[in-house]
Amino acid sequence: MGTTRSVILSLVVTLGILVTPLAAHAQQAGKIPRVGVIANRAGYDAFREGLRDLAYKEGENIALEFRSIEVRGVQLLDLATELVRLGVDVIVAATTPAVLAAKEATATIPIVTLVLDPVASGLVSSLAQPGGNITGLTFNEVDTSAKRLQLLKEAVPSATRLAVLTNPTNPSSGPALRETADAARALGMQVQSFELGGPESFERTFAAITTGRADALIVLPATLPFVHRTQIVALAIRNRLPAMFWRREFVDVGGLMAYGPDQPKVYRRAAVYVSKILQGAKPAELPIEQPKSFELVINLKTAGALGLTIPNSVLLLADEIIR
Repeated sequence: MGTTRSVILSLVVTLGILVTPLAAHAQQAGKIPRVGVIANRAGYDAFREGLRDLAYKEGENIALEFRSIEVRGVQLLDLATELVRLGVDVIVAATTPAVLAAKEATATIPIVTLVLDPVASGLVSSLAQPGGNITGLTFNEVDTSAKRLQLLKEAVPSATRLAVLTNPTNPSSGPALRETADAARALGMQVQSFELGGPESFERTFAAITTGRADALIVLPATLPFVHRTQIVALAIRNRLPAMFWRREFVDVGGLMAYGPDQPKVYRRAAVYVSKILQGAKPAELPIEQPKSFELVINLKTAGALGLTIPNSVLLLADEIIR
Protein backbone atom coordinates (compact mmCIF):
# COMPACT_ATOMS: atom_id res chain seq x y z
CA MET A 1 0.00 0.00 0.00
CA GLY A 2 2.84 2.37 0.88
CA THR A 3 4.66 1.47 -2.32
CA THR A 4 1.56 2.17 -4.41
CA ARG A 5 1.08 5.54 -2.71
CA SER A 6 4.71 6.44 -3.37
CA VAL A 7 4.34 5.56 -7.04
CA ILE A 8 1.21 7.70 -7.34
CA LEU A 9 2.87 10.67 -5.65
CA SER A 10 5.88 10.28 -7.91
CA LEU A 11 3.62 10.31 -10.96
CA VAL A 12 1.78 13.39 -9.71
CA VAL A 13 5.05 15.25 -9.16
CA THR A 14 6.35 14.20 -12.56
CA LEU A 15 3.16 15.22 -14.30
CA GLY A 16 3.22 18.51 -12.42
CA ILE A 17 6.71 19.19 -13.71
CA LEU A 18 5.59 18.39 -17.23
CA VAL A 19 2.31 20.27 -17.11
CA THR A 20 3.69 23.49 -15.61
CA PRO A 21 5.94 24.43 -18.55
CA LEU A 22 3.23 23.33 -20.99
CA ALA A 23 0.73 25.60 -19.28
CA ALA A 24 3.23 28.45 -19.23
CA HIS A 25 3.93 27.86 -22.92
CA ALA A 26 0.23 27.88 -23.69
CA GLN A 27 -0.18 31.15 -21.79
CA GLN A 28 2.76 32.66 -23.67
CA ALA A 29 1.39 31.43 -26.99
CA GLY A 30 -1.96 33.00 -26.16
CA LYS A 31 -0.43 36.41 -25.44
CA ILE A 32 -1.33 38.99 -28.06
CA PRO A 33 1.27 41.57 -29.11
CA ARG A 34 0.99 45.03 -27.62
CA VAL A 35 1.84 48.14 -29.62
CA GLY A 36 2.37 51.58 -28.11
CA VAL A 37 1.50 54.61 -30.25
CA ILE A 38 2.62 58.19 -29.59
CA ALA A 39 0.84 60.35 -32.18
CA ASN A 40 -2.04 62.69 -32.82
CA ARG A 41 -5.57 61.31 -32.96
CA ALA A 42 -5.93 61.53 -36.76
CA GLY A 43 -2.66 59.67 -37.28
CA TYR A 44 -3.61 57.02 -34.73
CA ASP A 45 -6.96 56.43 -36.43
CA ALA A 46 -5.24 56.02 -39.82
CA PHE A 47 -2.73 53.61 -38.27
CA ARG A 48 -5.58 51.51 -36.88
CA GLU A 49 -7.14 51.40 -40.36
CA GLY A 50 -3.84 50.06 -41.66
CA LEU A 51 -3.86 47.35 -39.01
CA ARG A 52 -7.42 46.37 -39.93
CA ASP A 53 -6.37 46.10 -43.58
CA LEU A 54 -3.80 43.54 -42.43
CA ALA A 55 -6.44 41.53 -40.52
CA TYR A 56 -5.41 42.75 -37.08
CA LYS A 57 -8.38 43.05 -34.71
CA GLU A 58 -7.89 45.11 -31.59
CA GLY A 59 -8.46 43.02 -28.48
CA GLU A 60 -8.29 39.75 -30.44
CA ASN A 61 -4.87 39.49 -32.05
CA ILE A 62 -3.35 42.86 -31.13
CA ALA A 63 -3.54 45.37 -28.26
CA LEU A 64 -2.94 49.10 -28.66
CA GLU A 65 -1.76 51.67 -26.14
CA PHE A 66 -2.42 55.19 -27.50
CA ARG A 67 -0.73 58.26 -26.04
CA SER A 68 -1.68 61.61 -27.61
CA ILE A 69 0.89 64.30 -28.42
CA GLU A 70 -1.88 66.89 -28.64
CA VAL A 71 -2.34 67.24 -24.89
CA ARG A 72 -0.98 70.58 -23.68
CA GLY A 73 2.05 70.28 -21.46
CA VAL A 74 2.55 66.61 -22.28
CA GLN A 75 6.04 65.26 -21.55
CA LEU A 76 6.95 62.92 -24.39
CA LEU A 77 9.63 61.13 -22.40
CA ASP A 78 7.03 60.33 -19.73
CA LEU A 79 4.77 58.82 -22.39
CA ALA A 80 7.58 56.75 -23.89
CA THR A 81 8.78 55.58 -20.48
CA GLU A 82 5.26 54.51 -19.57
CA LEU A 83 4.96 52.43 -22.73
CA VAL A 84 8.29 50.76 -22.01
CA ARG A 85 7.14 49.99 -18.47
CA LEU A 86 3.97 48.40 -19.89
CA GLY A 87 6.17 46.02 -21.88
CA VAL A 88 4.95 46.89 -25.37
CA ASP A 89 6.42 44.89 -28.23
CA VAL A 90 6.71 47.84 -30.63
CA ILE A 91 6.49 51.62 -30.26
CA VAL A 92 5.09 53.74 -33.10
CA ALA A 93 6.17 57.37 -32.65
CA ALA A 94 5.11 60.31 -34.80
CA THR A 95 7.17 63.53 -34.87
CA THR A 96 10.90 63.81 -34.25
CA PRO A 97 10.60 64.82 -30.57
CA ALA A 98 8.41 61.76 -29.89
CA VAL A 99 10.91 59.41 -31.54
CA LEU A 100 13.80 61.01 -29.68
CA ALA A 101 11.90 60.42 -26.45
CA ALA A 102 11.23 56.80 -27.37
CA LYS A 103 14.88 56.34 -28.28
CA GLU A 104 15.91 57.69 -24.89
CA ALA A 105 13.43 55.40 -23.14
CA THR A 106 14.56 52.17 -24.81
CA ALA A 107 17.42 50.80 -26.87
CA THR A 108 15.84 47.37 -27.36
CA ILE A 109 12.12 47.72 -28.14
CA PRO A 110 11.63 48.27 -31.90
CA ILE A 111 10.54 51.82 -32.78
CA VAL A 112 8.62 52.65 -35.96
CA THR A 113 9.09 56.31 -36.83
CA LEU A 114 6.93 58.81 -38.67
CA VAL A 115 9.23 61.81 -38.89
CA LEU A 116 10.47 64.56 -41.18
CA ASP A 117 14.13 63.66 -41.61
CA PRO A 118 15.41 60.73 -39.52
CA VAL A 119 18.98 61.07 -40.80
CA ALA A 120 19.35 64.82 -40.11
CA SER A 121 17.75 64.25 -36.71
CA GLY A 122 20.41 61.67 -35.84
CA LEU A 123 17.86 58.90 -35.38
CA VAL A 124 19.34 56.56 -37.99
CA SER A 125 22.59 56.28 -39.91
CA SER A 126 20.88 56.09 -43.32
CA LEU A 127 17.49 55.48 -44.88
CA ALA A 128 18.66 52.27 -46.55
CA GLN A 129 20.29 50.80 -43.44
CA PRO A 130 18.81 52.37 -40.31
CA GLY A 131 20.73 50.24 -37.81
CA GLY A 132 19.76 49.92 -34.15
CA ASN A 133 16.14 49.51 -33.06
CA ILE A 134 14.61 52.25 -35.25
CA THR A 135 13.00 52.05 -38.70
CA GLY A 136 9.79 53.36 -40.26
CA LEU A 137 8.77 56.16 -42.57
CA THR A 138 9.82 59.70 -43.36
CA PHE A 139 7.53 62.48 -44.49
CA ASN A 140 10.44 63.78 -46.57
CA GLU A 141 9.48 67.34 -45.63
CA VAL A 142 12.88 68.94 -46.20
CA ASP A 143 12.95 67.90 -49.84
CA THR A 144 9.50 69.42 -50.40
CA SER A 145 10.24 72.84 -48.87
CA ALA A 146 11.21 74.37 -52.20
CA LYS A 147 8.09 73.02 -53.88
CA ARG A 148 5.95 74.44 -51.10
CA LEU A 149 7.37 77.92 -51.62
CA GLN A 150 7.07 77.64 -55.39
CA LEU A 151 3.35 76.90 -55.08
CA LEU A 152 2.84 79.80 -52.66
CA LYS A 153 4.63 82.19 -55.01
CA GLU A 154 2.50 81.02 -57.95
CA ALA A 155 -0.64 81.56 -55.88
CA VAL A 156 0.50 85.02 -54.71
CA PRO A 157 2.77 86.36 -57.50
CA SER A 158 3.00 89.80 -55.88
CA ALA A 159 4.65 88.44 -52.71
CA THR A 160 8.26 89.60 -52.35
CA ARG A 161 8.91 89.44 -48.59
CA LEU A 162 8.63 85.99 -47.05
CA ALA A 163 8.35 85.26 -43.35
CA VAL A 164 9.34 81.76 -42.28
CA LEU A 165 8.08 80.48 -38.95
CA THR A 166 10.52 78.00 -37.40
CA ASN A 167 10.74 75.92 -34.26
CA PRO A 168 14.36 75.71 -33.03
CA THR A 169 13.61 72.61 -30.95
CA ASN A 170 12.89 70.60 -34.10
CA PRO A 171 16.15 69.20 -35.60
CA SER A 172 14.61 69.31 -39.10
CA SER A 173 13.91 73.06 -38.98
CA GLY A 174 17.48 74.00 -39.92
CA PRO A 175 17.67 72.03 -43.18
CA ALA A 176 14.10 73.03 -44.10
CA LEU A 177 14.87 76.71 -43.49
CA ARG A 178 18.02 76.56 -45.62
CA GLU A 179 16.15 74.93 -48.49
CA THR A 180 13.32 77.46 -48.23
CA ALA A 181 15.78 80.38 -48.17
CA ASP A 182 17.63 79.05 -51.23
CA ALA A 183 14.35 78.68 -53.11
CA ALA A 184 13.26 82.19 -52.05
CA ARG A 185 16.47 83.75 -53.38
CA ALA A 186 15.98 81.94 -56.68
CA LEU A 187 12.50 83.48 -56.86
CA GLY A 188 13.79 86.95 -56.01
CA MET A 189 12.18 87.01 -52.55
CA GLN A 190 13.58 88.41 -49.32
CA VAL A 191 13.44 86.05 -46.34
CA GLN A 192 13.07 86.69 -42.62
CA SER A 193 12.90 83.80 -40.15
CA PHE A 194 11.01 83.97 -36.87
CA GLU A 195 11.32 81.46 -34.05
CA LEU A 196 8.06 80.23 -32.62
CA GLY A 197 8.00 80.12 -28.84
CA GLY A 198 5.14 79.06 -26.59
CA PRO A 199 1.50 79.99 -27.26
CA GLU A 200 1.81 83.04 -25.03
CA SER A 201 4.32 84.53 -27.50
CA PHE A 202 2.36 83.90 -30.72
CA GLU A 203 0.84 87.40 -30.77
CA ARG A 204 4.27 89.03 -30.38
CA THR A 205 5.76 86.84 -33.11
CA PHE A 206 3.08 87.81 -35.61
CA ALA A 207 3.41 91.46 -34.63
CA ALA A 208 7.11 91.21 -35.48
CA ILE A 209 6.28 89.57 -38.80
CA THR A 210 3.91 92.41 -39.63
CA THR A 211 6.49 95.00 -38.58
CA GLY A 212 8.92 93.34 -40.98
CA ARG A 213 6.35 93.98 -43.75
CA ALA A 214 6.13 90.32 -44.80
CA ASP A 215 3.53 89.70 -47.47
CA ALA A 216 3.56 85.87 -47.33
CA LEU A 217 4.21 83.23 -44.69
CA ILE A 218 5.52 79.68 -44.61
CA VAL A 219 5.23 77.63 -41.43
CA LEU A 220 7.89 74.93 -41.23
CA PRO A 221 6.89 71.47 -40.00
CA ALA A 222 6.96 71.04 -36.22
CA THR A 223 4.75 69.66 -33.47
CA LEU A 224 4.15 73.00 -31.73
CA PRO A 225 2.42 74.83 -34.60
CA PHE A 226 0.44 71.72 -35.47
CA VAL A 227 -0.94 71.38 -31.95
CA HIS A 228 -1.84 75.10 -31.98
CA ARG A 229 -2.84 75.23 -35.65
CA THR A 230 -6.19 76.96 -35.05
CA GLN A 231 -4.48 79.86 -33.29
CA ILE A 232 -1.68 80.06 -35.88
CA VAL A 233 -4.17 80.13 -38.76
CA ALA A 234 -6.32 82.78 -37.07
CA LEU A 235 -3.28 85.02 -36.54
CA ALA A 236 -2.19 84.61 -40.15
CA ILE A 237 -5.63 85.63 -41.39
CA ARG A 238 -5.91 88.52 -38.91
CA ASN A 239 -2.57 89.87 -40.12
CA ARG A 240 -3.61 89.30 -43.75
CA LEU A 241 -0.76 86.90 -44.46
CA PRO A 242 -1.23 84.36 -47.26
CA ALA A 243 0.22 81.27 -45.58
CA MET A 244 1.47 77.87 -46.74
CA PHE A 245 1.47 74.89 -44.37
CA TRP A 246 2.63 71.31 -44.59
CA ARG A 247 -0.52 69.56 -43.35
CA ARG A 248 -4.05 69.71 -44.71
CA GLU A 249 -5.37 69.99 -41.14
CA PHE A 250 -4.29 73.65 -41.22
CA VAL A 251 -6.47 74.24 -44.29
CA ASP A 252 -9.36 72.45 -42.62
CA VAL A 253 -9.35 75.12 -39.90
CA GLY A 254 -9.02 78.03 -42.33
CA GLY A 255 -5.41 78.01 -43.56
CA LEU A 256 -4.91 79.16 -47.14
CA MET A 257 -2.79 76.35 -48.59
CA ALA A 258 -1.03 73.14 -47.64
CA TYR A 259 1.30 70.90 -49.59
CA GLY A 260 2.80 67.71 -48.27
CA PRO A 261 2.63 63.93 -48.15
CA ASP A 262 -0.73 62.21 -47.94
CA GLN A 263 -0.56 61.82 -44.16
CA PRO A 264 -3.20 59.08 -43.68
CA LYS A 265 -1.45 56.88 -46.25
CA VAL A 266 1.86 57.25 -44.44
CA TYR A 267 0.28 56.31 -41.11
CA ARG A 268 -1.45 53.32 -42.68
CA ARG A 269 1.91 52.19 -44.07
CA ALA A 270 3.30 52.25 -40.53
CA ALA A 271 1.04 49.29 -39.81
CA VAL A 272 2.93 47.29 -42.43
CA TYR A 273 6.20 47.94 -40.60
CA VAL A 274 4.67 46.90 -37.28
CA SER A 275 3.37 43.70 -38.84
CA LYS A 276 6.79 42.83 -40.27
CA ILE A 277 8.47 43.41 -36.91
CA LEU A 278 5.90 41.31 -35.06
CA GLN A 279 6.63 38.53 -37.55
CA GLY A 280 10.33 38.65 -36.72
CA ALA A 281 11.87 41.30 -38.98
CA LYS A 282 14.69 43.35 -37.44
CA PRO A 283 14.27 47.15 -37.51
CA ALA A 284 17.95 47.62 -38.38
CA GLU A 285 17.38 45.74 -41.64
CA LEU A 286 14.14 47.44 -42.72
CA PRO A 287 14.86 50.46 -44.98
CA ILE A 288 13.03 53.66 -44.08
CA GLU A 289 10.33 54.40 -46.63
CA GLN A 290 9.75 57.77 -48.25
CA PRO A 291 6.28 59.03 -49.23
CA LYS A 292 5.03 58.23 -52.69
CA SER A 293 2.13 60.67 -52.96
CA PHE A 294 1.69 64.34 -52.08
CA GLU A 295 -1.38 66.53 -51.98
CA LEU A 296 -2.12 70.22 -52.48
CA VAL A 297 -5.16 71.58 -50.65
CA ILE A 298 -6.44 75.14 -51.12
CA ASN A 299 -9.06 77.04 -49.12
CA LEU A 300 -10.86 79.50 -51.42
CA LYS A 301 -12.91 80.88 -48.52
CA THR A 302 -9.71 82.09 -46.92
CA ALA A 303 -8.43 83.41 -50.25
CA GLY A 304 -11.59 85.52 -50.50
CA ALA A 305 -11.18 86.78 -46.94
CA LEU A 306 -7.62 87.86 -47.81
CA GLY A 307 -8.74 89.51 -51.05
CA LEU A 308 -6.75 87.03 -53.17
CA THR A 309 -7.59 85.49 -56.49
CA ILE A 310 -5.77 82.17 -56.85
CA PRO A 311 -4.68 81.69 -60.50
CA ASN A 312 -6.36 78.85 -62.39
CA SER A 313 -2.92 77.37 -63.09
CA VAL A 314 -2.57 76.70 -59.35
CA LEU A 315 -6.15 75.58 -58.82
CA LEU A 316 -5.70 72.94 -61.52
CA LEU A 317 -2.87 71.45 -59.48
CA ALA A 318 -4.96 71.13 -56.33
CA ASP A 319 -6.03 67.72 -55.10
CA GLU A 320 -8.79 69.36 -53.07
CA ILE A 321 -10.36 72.82 -53.03
CA ILE A 322 -12.40 74.02 -50.07
CA ARG A 323 -15.00 76.49 -51.30
